[in-house]
Amino acid sequence: MEENITEVITSLVFQLALIIFAARIFGKLAVKVGIPSVLGELIAGIVIGPFALGGISLPGFPLGLFGIEHSIAGAVSPELYAFAQIASIMLLFSSGLETDLSLFIKYSVSGGIIGLGGVAISFILGDVSAMLILPKLNMPCDGFMDLKCLFLGIMSTATSVGITARILSEKKKMDSPEGVTILASAVFDDVLGIVLLAVVMGIVSALSTGGKPTPSAIGFIALKAFGIWLAATVLFILLSKKIARFVRLFGGTFDFSIAALGVAFLLAGFFEKQNISMIIGAYTTGLALSGTDIAPMIEERIHGLYKFFVPIFFCVTGMSVDVTYLVSRNVLICGGIYTVLAILAKLAGCGGPALLLGFNLKGAFRIGSGMIPRGEVALIIAGIGLTAKDALGAPIINQELFGVVILMTLVTTIASPPILSISLKLKGRGTRKEIAASEAQIFEWDFKDSELARFILDNFVFDLRSEGFYVQMMNFNEGLIQARKGDVALSLQTDESIIIIETSEKDMGFVKAEIGEIIIRLDKSMASLKYITDKANNSVQTGIQSGIANSQNRVENILFKVLNKDSISCDLKGTTKDEILAEMLDLLEKSGKITDKAAVLTALKEREKSMSTGLGNGIAIPHARTDAVSEISVAIGIKKDGVDFASLDGKPAYVFVMIASPSSGQAPHMQVLSAVSGALMQEEVKEKMLSVTSAEEVVNILKSAKK
Repeated sequence: MEENITEVITSLVFQLALIIFAARIFGKLAVKVGIPSVLGELIAGIVIGPFALGGISLPGFPLGLFGIEHSIAGAVSPELYAFAQIASIMLLFSSGLETDLSLFIKYSVSGGIIGLGGVAISFILGDVSAMLILPKLNMPCDGFMDLKCLFLGIMSTATSVGITARILSEKKKMDSPEGVTILASAVFDDVLGIVLLAVVMGIVSALSTGGKPTPSAIGFIALKAFGIWLAATVLFILLSKKIARFVRLFGGTFDFSIAALGVAFLLAGFFEKQNISMIIGAYTTGLALSGTDIAPMIEERIHGLYKFFVPIFFCVTGMSVDVTYLVSRNVLICGGIYTVLAILAKLAGCGGPALLLGFNLKGAFRIGSGMIPRGEVALIIAGIGLTAKDALGAPIINQELFGVVILMTLVTTIASPPILSISLKLKGRGTRKEIAASEAQIFEWDFKDSELARFILDNFVFDLRSEGFYVQMMNFNEGLIQARKGDVALSLQTDESIIIIETSEKDMGFVKAEIGEIIIRLDKSMASLKYITDKANNSVQTGIQSGIANSQNRVENILFKVLNKDSISCDLKGTTKDEILAEMLDLLEKSGKITDKAAVLTALKEREKSMSTGLGNGIAIPHARTDAVSEISVAIGIKKDGVDFASLDGKPAYVFVMIASPSSGQAPHMQVLSAVSGALMQEEVKEKMLSVTSAEEVVNILKSAKK
């Protein structure tokens, strides 16, 4: 038995390793071609799954790395299925945290009508489409209340608003009447979809035990499932502050965030015991905590766990797809029918009610288009259907139906951006009544420095939360942020050194004033720090520079990886600081990594204005971060008779090392700087450097310093 457990765990470790790499590779490729990473992760699962490459026999894995003879979890092992279930709980818990409860209440009329319309029509058409396609797949159908029909109905309701938010942001329509309505309705769409899932799962539980309950019995089952969800939701919302205080007892932000996740697992387990899906309990916990002050911190602290588990879920979901069914003629035809009706359901279900709420046909079309994409929740429900059993013990969703759902998810997600883009290009307003052009305004600040822009945006977000705004990261990877409080709505984004804020003109005054306050605070802080670089008050500067000069920094291999021998000179000609900088820049250019030489020189001189990089003891390391270089570059120059470099000790500098690295993206700037200073501050190394005659000697001396 022990040997078997060891084998199972060993197989699981290999499987997780491959899933982690495959999910990330395919996810990044998906983003590059303009589709959500979630679809890339799903495709990764299909490719490496047991019905494709994962079923190929390998040494030690006769059935393939993912091949299994039988499993209670369908096409994957129970161990992988367990990982996927944990991931689904985390996904829905995070979705609940991101739900703006106050927005849900505020837009309870307009958002509720549009959200309810989208869910109701999608469910009905999804169920009806199942009734049409089941006979084509040679599967029995007992009418509207057939378990398979119910599942296809509920899978048609889910909306993935993150995709829509990205398009609205790109088209500068986030704060338009249509944009605000879509985002508000999406809140209702999610909540109503979860409620409907709870009801359907209650019916599924009853029907799967055999027999055909009467309509009144089914109504009672639905009422019971809805009642359990409603009672748990209301109770948790009322106790949300007490729950927040409870989890805080466990310690710091990381500790209480994990404790909050534990509460989500607890309620998820309770819901499962009541024959209601675990994900509903997880979502309910997140929804309750979304209105507390710790919600943003929980979301941030569990993001690492989210990034680990959730791609595993989508990859494992993809593994359940049998490619032979997916590409079969019947599945393609039935998938096409299901997909077309799913698209029409959102256009009619959301666009129709919009016509009653002051929008014209253009506006209704835009709103309906924005609600088309399906995503995470649809895949989770499909996975539930694969493992749920009917009265005869067969899976409710078989491989053919699963293929139909996968096609619908893929097509609606890919088709939604172009449809929404076309709707936004239609000239003219989307509302019946004229709305002032100032309703949606965009303001951009170029701070000429990406680090400064990020610093100011972080402070702005902190201030918004302090003011009681609900701040939501709509797209974590692209840095798209939404902030709402009452009637005030803002869209925030950075593009390198530029901060882009979209809001109504009447609220732009508040935004400008707040940005101004942040700049004033920053200026005050810099004034307090000015004495560090002030020659008249250089005690702190002396401490910093002498700390660098006297440090015993490690000399790492990273230095030699970025050092080009063509960028080394043993006989600099310059006689002034500016001449040395220009000559060193010529050496740096030989690395082939400089895209704008003048911009690099400007960045170096700006750095020198802040504080001289002459460390003293004959060493100077001029350096700067700038996007005028494609990657980190290093040049080394030696001036045997020395040059005045305004060094701290007032003595000439003899050995110069110039470092330039990109300001955005990742580069080992500080590691290289530390490695250089660690080598040159060794007296014997500096003495040897002053007698070299070739680039090879310079490199060898630095390597000897490492030893």
